[in-house]
Amino acid sequence: MEAEPAAPVGERRPDGPRTVEPPGPRPRTGGLRRGKHLAALVVCLALVVLLVLTSLGVGARGIPLGTVARVLLHDDGSPEAIIVRQLRMPRTVLAVVVGAALALAGVVMQAITRNPLAEPGIVGVNAGASFAVVVAIAAFHVTGVSGYIWFAFAGAVLAALIVHTLTSGATRGHHHTRLVLAGAALSASLGACTGIITMFNTTAFDSYRFWVVGALENRGTEALTAAVPFILVGTLIALALGPSLNALALGDETGAALGLRVPWVRAAGFLSIMLLCGASTAAAGPIAFVGLVVPHVLRLVLGPDLRPLLAFALPGGAILLLVSDIAGRVIAPPGEIEVGIVTAFIGAPALLWLVVRRKEVAA
Repeated sequence: MEAEPAAPVGERRPDGPRTVEPPGPRPRTGGLRRGKHLAALVVCLALVVLLVLTSLGVGARGIPLGTVARVLLHDDGSPEAIIVRQLRMPRTVLAVVVGAALALAGVVMQAITRNPLAEPGIVGVNAGASFAVVVAIAAFHVTGVSGYIWFAFAGAVLAALIVHTLTSGATRGHHHTRLVLAGAALSASLGACTGIITMFNTTAFDSYRFWVVGALENRGTEALTAAVPFILVGTLIALALGPSLNALALGDETGAALGLRVPWVRAAGFLSIMLLCGASTAAAGPIAFVGLVVPHVLRLVLGPDLRPLLAFALPGGAILLLVSDIAGRVIAPPGEIEVGIVTAFIGAPALLWLVVRRKEVAA
């Protein structure tokens, strides 16, 4: 006679009582996952520190890491201390701040649009900042970074607000589609206006072309101090939206059924994108692909949960921009290649790979 198969734990037999779960502690997979995430986050932060020290030592005049650490701890007035503290420290800190901000904005942007190929620039931030810089140079004769950083930030925020206004009346199911279309249309229009101004104003073109390529050198501490407060506020908003963005990823109707105030979450996410991208673009110029590559790589490693994605985006973006800045200094010595060009070389193949991969998955 064959033995009767055992009922699963917690289920009732047709002819008997409910089976009892055996005693003993249950495996805490959530705690283990959080522990792994914490350990990986510590490793990422350590890598950021190592890249910061490397960035301070790499350049036309190489400085050993030991000397870098010594002049950071004690300013002895040596030429190495001047190079490290006054020339390379501002651009290195700017790379960390801008990279983290752009990657974090990319995670929020992809969560709001539910499109893993979305990039913060599609909301018109880069085009608005570029147009404002050209207007500042052509109309107000502003040439220094400290002068047109406020124009760039104002243009980025204004363009993002226009896109948000154009999409505010869309239905839930078509909001993210209209957002992408409105951002693309506004970017094309502002790009055409920028091209017209630079075509007929050589002074504006000469000053604008050094900003639009996206660079970290010669920005100074003024650009950093002007951008940090806005980036800090945008970072706090984005990190606080983690659970809400997880619910929004299930769909607008499902999120609303769970008690989520979808319009408010979208508005808060859009505000964080404006602050993060606007300040970063104003400080360093348009730097593409950071907000696209970093979130997608993190999603492949960590999964779809947005809470760890938001946390890891900060060191992830800093690592990508530090690596790109260091590579730009060593590729063509004694000159340098701007970081915006290096990220384009990295991001363009990554974008093609992502598109091909999505087609393969869809097939």
